[in-house]
Amino acid sequence: MLTDPLGASAPAPDDSELHDAYSTAVMGAVERAGPAVVHIAVRRGSAAGGSGSGLVVASDGLILTNSHVVTGAGAIEVAMADGQRSAARLLGEDPHSDIAVLRTDEPLGAPALSLADSKSIRVGQLAIAIGNPLGFEKTVTAGVVSAVGRSLRASTGRLIDDVIQTDAALNPGNSGGPLVDSRGRVIGINTAVIRGAQGICFSVAANTALNVLTQILQHGRIRRAGLGIEGATTHIPRHVARYAGIEQAAGVRVMAVAKDSPAAEAGLLAGDLLVAIDDQPVLGIDDMLRLLNHERVNVPVKLSLLRKGEARSRYVTPFERR
Repeated sequence: MLTDPLGASAPAPDDSELHDAYSTAVMGAVERAGPAVVHIAVRRGSAAGGSGSGLVVASDGLILTNSHVVTGAGAIEVAMADGQRSAARLLGEDPHSDIAVLRTDEPLGAPALSLADSKSIRVGQLAIAIGNPLGFEKTVTAGVVSAVGRSLRASTGRLIDDVIQTDAALNPGNSGGPLVDSRGRVIGINTAVIRGAQGICFSVAANTALNVLTQILQHGRIRRAGLGIEGATTHIPRHVARYAGIEQAAGVRVMAVAKDSPAAEAGLLAGDLLVAIDDQPVLGIDDMLRLLNHERVNVPVKLSLLRKGEARSRYVTPFERR
């Protein structure tokens, strides 16, 4: 009971309706998305190689999961929450974004999940992580989107951009399962948890997963552009930046140029300092790799660089980096 300034007792506020609305939203999302969440069992050689979760994106057997769950697998088995099981094969994977695409040997009796536009995600919105670590029963945790646009270092050392941070706890075996919104739409693929950091969890944004899925279906691989250089992130002294008319404090120093590469054909030299690609700042290796995506393969781009402190530009047509 509460007491007002005059001393009269007042009833405590009834928040049961709020709790009911929250529960209804979570249960509704799980009912819509849960049937399409799968358990993935992996064998490497003659031994069990671990397990994880995944989600059906096409009922003919197309599944998204984490690359680290299935990489190097000799055999993969998928189990639905209703008990259906099927062997699966790896169509393609991208360790740089920790996304993999599987195809089962038979159609799956589950509706496909839709991928939301992850650019529309807002901090504070409901986020629900669903996994199927046992293959028979779903595990569900709920929380909110804590941050968007985070970067997470993949096992390859490359940064995964546009990562979603959430406080929805990830249970063992939930890697590769979906992070969904209140409407049951996939906003991310659960990929990592920082242990000892009070439940900080991360998911690869749905837009990144969709890009990987599309490229694997179209090309059988992930296409990325390359210049044919070896580079290193390098600090730019203030007087050099001022003389060149730029404000950034770092760029990519060209350490070596491959023979007959696009960079060599454009006249780049060891010692050049790359500061922008198509007028977008390059502050280090991570920026350069992010900007050299599949959209720039065989497409002319403008490189802004410093050579002995003087600003110069070169136009180059990147090749597909293998």
